[in-house]
Amino acid sequence: MTRSYLAGMVLFALLGCSPQSTSTAGSAGTIGGGLADSFERSQAVVVNSAGVRHTFDVYLAETFEQQRRGLMFVRNLPQKTGMLFVYEGEDIRSMWMKNTYLSLDMIYARADGTVTSVVHDTEPLSLRSMPSREPVKFVLELNAGVARRFGIVPGSRLIWPVDQSTAAIESAR
Repeated sequence: MTRSYLAGMVLFALLGCSPQSTSTAGSAGTIGGGLADSFERSQAVVVNSAGVRHTFDVYLAETFEQQRRGLMFVRNLPQKTGMLFVYEGEDIRSMWMKNTYLSLDMIYARADGTVTSVVHDTEPLSLRSMPSREPVKFVLELNAGVARRFGIVPGSRLIWPVDQSTAAIESAR
Protein backbone atom coordinates (compact mmCIF):
# COMPACT_ATOMS: atom_id res chain seq x y z
CA MET A 1 0.00 0.00 0.00
CA THR A 2 2.76 2.46 0.89
CA ARG A 3 4.75 1.60 -2.24
CA SER A 4 1.68 2.17 -4.46
CA TYR A 5 0.98 5.47 -2.76
CA LEU A 6 4.57 6.65 -3.24
CA ALA A 7 4.60 5.53 -6.88
CA GLY A 8 1.37 7.44 -7.46
CA MET A 9 2.76 10.56 -5.82
CA VAL A 10 5.95 10.40 -7.92
CA LEU A 11 3.89 9.98 -11.10
CA PHE A 12 1.65 12.89 -10.09
CA ALA A 13 4.68 15.10 -9.39
CA LEU A 14 6.29 14.22 -12.71
CA LEU A 15 3.11 14.98 -14.64
CA GLY A 16 2.76 18.28 -12.80
CA CYS A 17 6.30 19.29 -13.84
CA SER A 18 6.00 18.25 -17.47
CA PRO A 19 6.11 20.98 -20.13
CA GLN A 20 2.98 22.40 -21.68
CA SER A 21 1.50 20.47 -24.57
CA THR A 22 3.01 21.07 -27.99
CA SER A 23 -0.17 22.57 -29.37
CA THR A 24 -0.10 25.38 -26.80
CA ALA A 25 3.66 25.77 -26.99
CA GLY A 26 3.45 25.96 -30.77
CA SER A 27 0.97 28.81 -30.74
CA ALA A 28 3.25 30.94 -28.59
CA GLY A 29 6.46 29.66 -30.11
CA THR A 30 7.05 32.56 -32.47
CA ILE A 31 6.49 36.27 -32.31
CA GLY A 32 3.06 37.04 -33.71
CA GLY A 33 1.68 33.73 -32.39
CA GLY A 34 0.65 33.92 -28.74
CA LEU A 35 2.49 37.10 -27.74
CA ALA A 36 0.81 39.42 -30.22
CA ASP A 37 -2.59 38.19 -29.04
CA SER A 38 -1.85 38.49 -25.31
CA PHE A 39 0.39 41.54 -24.88
CA GLU A 40 0.23 45.19 -25.90
CA ARG A 41 3.27 46.51 -27.73
CA SER A 42 5.24 49.63 -27.04
CA GLN A 43 8.75 51.02 -27.32
CA ALA A 44 11.34 51.45 -24.61
CA VAL A 45 14.61 53.34 -24.85
CA VAL A 46 17.74 52.50 -22.91
CA VAL A 47 20.44 55.16 -22.65
CA ASN A 48 23.74 53.46 -21.86
CA SER A 49 26.52 54.90 -19.69
CA ALA A 50 28.12 56.54 -22.77
CA GLY A 51 24.86 58.38 -23.54
CA VAL A 52 24.00 56.24 -26.58
CA ARG A 53 20.26 55.60 -26.95
CA HIS A 54 18.89 52.23 -28.06
CA THR A 55 15.22 51.73 -28.89
CA PHE A 56 13.53 48.37 -28.37
CA ASP A 57 10.12 47.14 -29.45
CA VAL A 58 8.65 45.60 -26.32
CA TYR A 59 5.73 43.46 -25.33
CA LEU A 60 4.26 44.85 -22.10
CA ALA A 61 3.69 42.51 -19.16
CA GLU A 62 1.54 44.66 -16.89
CA THR A 63 -0.97 42.25 -15.36
CA PHE A 64 -0.22 39.39 -13.01
CA GLU A 65 -1.21 36.85 -15.68
CA GLN A 66 1.03 38.46 -18.29
CA GLN A 67 3.93 38.64 -15.84
CA ARG A 68 3.44 35.00 -14.91
CA ARG A 69 3.59 33.98 -18.57
CA GLY A 70 6.37 36.30 -19.74
CA LEU A 71 8.35 34.85 -22.64
CA MET A 72 7.49 31.23 -21.83
CA PHE A 73 7.42 28.96 -24.90
CA VAL A 74 8.78 31.67 -27.23
CA ARG A 75 11.48 30.26 -29.51
CA ASN A 76 12.28 33.29 -31.68
CA LEU A 77 12.75 36.90 -30.59
CA PRO A 78 14.10 39.57 -32.96
CA GLN A 79 17.28 41.32 -31.72
CA LYS A 80 15.69 44.70 -30.96
CA THR A 81 12.58 43.16 -29.37
CA GLY A 82 11.99 42.28 -25.73
CA MET A 83 9.47 42.15 -22.93
CA LEU A 84 9.03 44.92 -20.38
CA PHE A 85 7.57 43.90 -17.03
CA VAL A 86 5.87 46.92 -15.46
CA TYR A 87 4.95 46.57 -11.78
CA GLU A 88 2.72 48.75 -9.58
CA GLY A 89 5.50 49.87 -7.27
CA GLU A 90 9.10 49.19 -6.42
CA ASP A 91 9.97 45.90 -4.73
CA ILE A 92 12.57 43.15 -4.96
CA ARG A 93 11.67 41.32 -8.18
CA SER A 94 12.75 37.79 -8.96
CA MET A 95 12.66 36.12 -12.36
CA TRP A 96 13.19 32.55 -13.51
CA MET A 97 13.40 30.76 -16.84
CA LYS A 98 10.75 28.08 -16.39
CA ASN A 99 9.49 27.02 -19.85
CA THR A 100 11.59 29.79 -21.45
CA TYR A 101 13.60 28.42 -24.36
CA LEU A 102 15.68 31.53 -25.12
CA SER A 103 18.70 32.71 -23.18
CA LEU A 104 17.97 36.25 -22.03
CA ASP A 105 19.52 39.32 -20.46
CA MET A 106 17.43 40.72 -17.59
CA ILE A 107 17.72 44.43 -16.90
CA TYR A 108 16.31 45.63 -13.57
CA ALA A 109 15.38 49.33 -13.21
CA ARG A 110 13.94 51.60 -10.54
CA ALA A 111 10.81 53.70 -11.05
CA ASP A 112 13.00 56.63 -12.18
CA GLY A 113 14.49 54.37 -14.90
CA THR A 114 17.92 53.90 -13.35
CA VAL A 115 19.25 50.44 -14.16
CA THR A 116 20.31 48.80 -10.89
CA SER A 117 21.54 45.43 -12.13
CA VAL A 118 21.80 43.23 -15.21
CA VAL A 119 21.71 39.44 -15.33
CA HIS A 120 23.48 38.25 -18.47
CA ASP A 121 22.96 35.08 -20.52
CA THR A 122 20.33 33.30 -18.42
CA GLU A 123 20.07 29.53 -18.62
CA PRO A 124 16.99 28.43 -20.60
CA LEU A 125 14.44 26.28 -18.72
CA SER A 126 16.17 26.89 -15.37
CA LEU A 127 14.19 27.17 -12.14
CA ARG A 128 16.97 29.24 -10.51
CA SER A 129 15.66 32.49 -9.09
CA MET A 130 17.39 35.68 -10.25
CA PRO A 131 16.39 38.52 -7.91
CA SER A 132 17.00 42.23 -8.33
CA ARG A 133 19.66 43.70 -6.04
CA GLU A 134 17.30 46.38 -4.78
CA PRO A 135 13.64 47.33 -5.16
CA VAL A 136 12.72 47.94 -8.83
CA LYS A 137 9.61 48.78 -10.84
CA PHE A 138 10.74 47.45 -14.24
CA VAL A 139 12.39 44.35 -15.65
CA LEU A 140 13.38 44.42 -19.32
CA GLU A 141 14.11 41.05 -20.91
CA LEU A 142 16.18 41.03 -24.10
CA ASN A 143 18.00 38.36 -26.07
CA ALA A 144 21.19 37.15 -24.38
CA GLY A 145 24.16 39.30 -25.31
CA VAL A 146 22.20 42.44 -26.17
CA ALA A 147 23.00 44.21 -22.87
CA ARG A 148 26.75 43.71 -23.37
CA ARG A 149 26.61 44.57 -27.08
CA PHE A 150 24.81 47.87 -26.38
CA GLY A 151 26.72 48.74 -23.18
CA ILE A 152 23.70 48.46 -20.86
CA VAL A 153 25.09 48.42 -17.32
CA PRO A 154 24.00 49.58 -13.86
CA GLY A 155 23.58 53.34 -14.10
CA SER A 156 22.11 53.21 -17.62
CA ARG A 157 18.60 54.67 -17.96
CA LEU A 158 15.39 52.99 -19.06
CA ILE A 159 12.85 55.36 -20.61
CA TRP A 160 9.26 54.17 -20.76
CA PRO A 161 6.76 55.23 -21.84
CA VAL A 162 8.47 56.82 -24.82
CA ASP A 163 6.79 59.92 -26.22
CA GLN A 164 6.35 60.17 -29.98
CA SER A 165 9.12 62.77 -30.46
CA THR A 166 11.66 60.49 -28.77
CA ALA A 167 10.44 57.53 -30.84
CA ALA A 168 10.77 59.53 -34.10
CA ILE A 169 14.36 60.52 -33.25
CA GLU A 170 15.23 56.89 -32.46
CA SER A 171 13.62 55.56 -35.65
CA ALA A 172 15.72 57.94 -37.76
CA ARG A 173 18.99 56.48 -36.39
